[in-house]
Amino acid sequence: MSPRSALSALGGFFDVFGSAVAASRAVEANRRPRASDLRMLGIDPKAFNKIIRR
Repeated sequence: MSPRSALSALGGFFDVFGSAVAASRAVEANRRPRASDLRMLGIDPKAFNKIIRR
């Protein structure tokens, strides 16, 4: 693995981790996560909006 691809993989990890943190904080605050964060996590934003929260 070249140094460039290793850094790219590490950057991708931080992108996904950041989206996971942002989405979880939004849900904990009873807000809707940003669509871009949900897409980064592989979640369809339209399907997420159909989830019933109690």
